[in-house]
Amino acid sequence: MINNIEIIVRLVLSAFLGGLIGMEREASNRPAGFRTHILVSIGSTLMMLVSINGASGGSDPTRIAAQVVSGIGFLGAGTILRDGNRVKGLTTAASLWVCAGIGLAIGQGFYFAGIATSIISFLSLLYLGKFEKAVLSDINNHLLVIGKERSGLIGEIGTILGNNNITIKKMDINEIGKLESGENLIEIDLFIRRSIAKNDYDFLESLKEIEGVESVEIKGKGLKIGN
Repeated sequence: MINNIEIIVRLVLSAFLGGLIGMEREASNRPAGFRTHILVSIGSTLMMLVSINGASGGSDPTRIAAQVVSGIGFLGAGTILRDGNRVKGLTTAASLWVCAGIGLAIGQGFYFAGIATSIISFLSLLYLGKFEKAVLSDINNHLLVIGKERSGLIGEIGTILGNNNITIKKMDINEIGKLESGENLIEIDLFIRRSIAKNDYDFLESLKEIEGVESVEIKGKGLKIGN
């Protein structure tokens, strides 16, 4: 039997470690934040303590823990949202799943693994997002095309991007004015993904040659052709 002081230590430590990860999610304004991660962590710890307490006469103390690992999926699924072609919330769902594992580890008294996992997870959430953006800045680009509205314009842009193995992740089109000729001037915002092996922007020249295109620009890179 685990004494009451040890139970309190495990629950408090689990709440602290889960809250550590939850703070980062809360600061990033994610669906599941500080309190949710704490509850998942201490709930998992409690389930593990119940398992250990009920493990007598040769019964398996991991049975309840196994159900926690599979059952946490319903909570994680609630944080995953679809926005057009993008899926949000996967990292938060994963962090909840990790917190469940941390709670089980602390509940079992496997302190080193629980603490080490918490620190690694917290640092990963805090710094790897910035690292990922820095490393992938040449892969994920914000392309801005300004041109005269006409039928077939979007198709021609898409064809050139496709020929250069560039994927359009998201696109927004806005009317920004009228020319003296009466034609509408539109702004086409494209969020694109390029091959990691590509390190040139020759496709910008091809886009500028499309009939009606006034300018093309990669935002944040200082690459612009046209007015």
